Order: sequence, then structure tokens, then C-alpha cells
Amino acid sequence: MKSANQTNRNGFTIIEILMALAILAILMAAVGLAFDASVTNYQANEGIYKTLNTARQALLRMTTELRTADTVATETDDSPNQNSKISLITNNGENITYRFNSADNTLYYDDNNTGSSYVLCENVTSMTFNRTPRPDDANIIRSVRIILTVADDLGQVTQTLATGTVIRKNL
Repeated sequence: MKSANQTNRNGFTIIEILMALAILAILMAAVGLAFDASVTNYQANEGIYKTLNTARQALLRMTTELRTADTVATETDDSPNQNSKISLITNNGENITYRFNSADNTLYYDDNNTGSSYVLCENVTSMTFNRTPRPDDANIIRSVRIILTVADDLGQVTQTLATGTVIRKNL
């Protein structure tokens, strides 16, 4: 038998509801922060991925043309940026230059026959072309090593790519 002061309580008290809402708010804040960190990380990775992909395509183009080139210039001038460009005559007779401009962090493709220039890769922080001459003739380039460093759009992540190629006609 129940006393008069005892009643059936089937619901939650206001304190229980407020505690449940507070716990739910803390959990939702944690999920929101994790989601925001994930989106920020994705955007940063996307930027460096696009830059690296463009840089790899540029390196592939340069190595392919260097490998099959008829002539590669020795670039023996005393300028401080002599290793930031390379000129060559392709196997189909085009006179071209790959040139890194540190003022705007861009790698250019220069068509020396027409005088036109094209952007090959942006966000390049440094680039060098290291030439190795043939042992029997220092005026003939035997191989070229290319070192290219790129950064994402924000400049927070950098990556260095390196490749080398042998000029087949100059073996």
C-alpha cells in the first residue's frame, strides 16, 4: 500500500534533462571540432597534391625532351642563375628553354623560335639543372639532374622532387 505522499513518477526531472543536454552538447562540440580538423587537413592535402601533380608532369615533360634532345646547351655563363635554366634543341628541331623565375616562383617553357613563353608549373620555390659533360668532350652534355622544390598555395608544406636523365644521343 502506498502512502499519500508517494506518487508514481514515470518521467525525468528537470535536472536529469539538463544533465543529458549538457553531455550531448559536449559530445556534439567534440564531433564538430573533429570534423573541422578533418576538412582543414583535406584542404591542405589537396593543395600540395595538385602542386605535386603539376610538378611531376613538368618533370616528366622535361626528362622526356632532354632524353631525346639533339643538343643541350652547356650554359657556361657566369650568371648566378645559370643552373636555373636549360636550353636544348629537341629531336624535331625546336629550340626551347626551361627557365625558373624566382621572382614569381614559376617554371616557364620558352619557345625560342617564336619567342613565346608558357607557364609549366607554379609554386616552385627552387629549381636547379645540374649538367654532367661527357668525359671526352666538356662541350657535350651527357646527363642532367633536375631538382625541383614546390610548396602548396599557402606555403606551409614543401616537397622536393629530383630526377635525372641521360641524353641518349650523347652517350
